[in-house]
Amino acid sequence: MKLIVSNSPHLHSSESIEKIMWSVIISLLPSGLMGILLFGVKTFWIIFFSVLTAVITEALCNIITKKRLTIYDGSAFLTGLLLAYNLPPTVPFWIPIVGSFFSIVIGKQVFGGLGQNIFNPALVGRVFLMASWPKYMTNFITPINKFYPFRLVKCDSITSATILSLLKEKKNFSVSYLDLFLGNKGGCIGEVAVFLLLLGALYLLIKKYILLYIPLSYIITVAILSYIFGPNGLFTGNWLLSILSGGLILGAFFMATDYVTSPLTKKGQLIFGIGCGIITSVIRIWGGYPEGVSYAILIMNAVVPLIDRYTKQRIFGR
Repeated sequence: MKLIVSNSPHLHSSESIEKIMWSVIISLLPSGLMGILLFGVKTFWIIFFSVLTAVITEALCNIITKKRLTIYDGSAFLTGLLLAYNLPPTVPFWIPIVGSFFSIVIGKQVFGGLGQNIFNPALVGRVFLMASWPKYMTNFITPINKFYPFRLVKCDSITSATILSLLKEKKNFSVSYLDLFLGNKGGCIGEVAVFLLLLGALYLLIKKYILLYIPLSYIITVAILSYIFGPNGLFTGNWLLSILSGGLILGAFFMATDYVTSPLTKKGQLIFGIGCGIITSVIRIWGGYPEGVSYAILIMNAVVPLIDRYTKQRIFGR
């Protein structure tokens, strides 16, 4: 009998990076397809160029640094997909190309590749685009189609402020919670269809690829602070509107839960989620931008080493 002696640990699992990454991608596809349905075929090409650029950039970085080709593990694909989901459907095609290149090179590869980056690469790309070309990144339209169960309603697409922008400016408006839930609103490509994002998150929860500590603590914190410090006075804020608008659901379930850039312990994940919720609410309510999800997650990414240091279980011995 041939025995193989290797270093510890000797724990094995059926899970792998590839399996997890592609499962997350599968869970996100329905909301992307809904974005294409709502905003038109241009949306498909934005997603396509974003993903393609991310994969090609990853391959080139592997070749230049003479490392193993990692484009098959799905991480670059997922980065490009998440970046595209955080873009308005009106951006020119060079925006996702530049953003994906920046995400992979600066957000991931300069740190050494997958597992060593301290910030979520897709959010690094989005924040870079927001700082460089805010005009393109804040130009939103209403859907050209509105989705209701068993039917589509054709609409005239017009440039429109998002719900969060209207809240920020304290303007009067009317919107149904059903429209917000189904995706019949202006916003970024992959964030509008809340019900499909929740279905995708449920799939990941069943597979036990994510836990509820970060998403729930994040969403509940935003809900509480939005209710207390709403735009019309103390304890008058519309907490449900704050949850269903913007990129909160996409960020809480699919970006804040990133294995590499989130805390290891359950206690740490609760702290991380609460921190994200506080920063998001501060930016939304008192900051200069109507949305703060991307900035909140990136800021808390930087705090993760400190959170892990003070929440991890003490190891007695070496």
